[in-house]
Amino acid sequence: MSQWKQKILLISAAVFVLLVMPTIAMAAQTASPNYQVNEAFFGAGGELNSCSGQYCAKQSIGELATGKICSNGSYGYCAQAGFNTDRSPYIQFTVSNTNVDLGTLTPSTTKTANSDFQVKSYLAQGYAVINASDPPKNNSHTLTPLNTPTASIVGDEQFGINLVGNTSPVNFGSVPQQNPDATFSFGQATTDYGTQNFYKYAKGDSVALSNSSTSTTDYTVSYIFNVNNLTPGGQYDFYHVLVATATF
Repeated sequence: MSQWKQKILLISAAVFVLLVMPTIAMAAQTASPNYQVNEAFFGAGGELNSCSGQYCAKQSIGELATGKICSNGSYGYCAQAGFNTDRSPYIQFTVSNTNVDLGTLTPSTTKTANSDFQVKSYLAQGYAVINASDPPKNNSHTLTPLNTPTASIVGDEQFGINLVGNTSPVNFGSVPQQNPDATFSFGQATTDYGTQNFYKYAKGDSVALSNSSTSTTDYTVSYIFNVNNLTPGGQYDFYHVLVATATF
């Protein structure tokens, strides 16, 4: 019987972050009713720009409120309270444990692996994280990706992922973790990748998202690999590319 050796490589250099943002007018701190207020200061004890000679600083002594404040009206306006509220939109994407070697795959067992990444965005309406790479491949043969959320089946050729904690085929993975907590962070797995013990993989799919500016969400990607007696032997390589895009 032939053996299958699968090496999965999750390389941080292969993870791309795409930031799309509109042009922002930064000239005026305040504005008329027809213009957006980017940043304004009211009160005493703080200052947006406290300068002396060649040095400048932002002062925050005496601020009475911090954080995001949103209206309940039909227009859904939000403001960032506090003296030091940066006016520059950004998205941050980091990757942990970037290399995983699965060893030898056999038709009698399912191989699993985990990898972690973190996303946060500021002054945005959220973000989306997209699968941007092909499934594991050995020369001309590609492991069969799961096109719909499917349970792991030993003996069927399968490749899939999700972003939640699982109990089958083993206990592995984790639900998205909000950092510092759910009042500041709002990232979540998408529906197709957020069901326990069901896995999918499709290039171009959104696997995680947030619908507003958010602090850090920690994600764990859970991978399953199944082969059958007809799967060609050899080394299978997989470079998982994730693209994070801020939305406005």
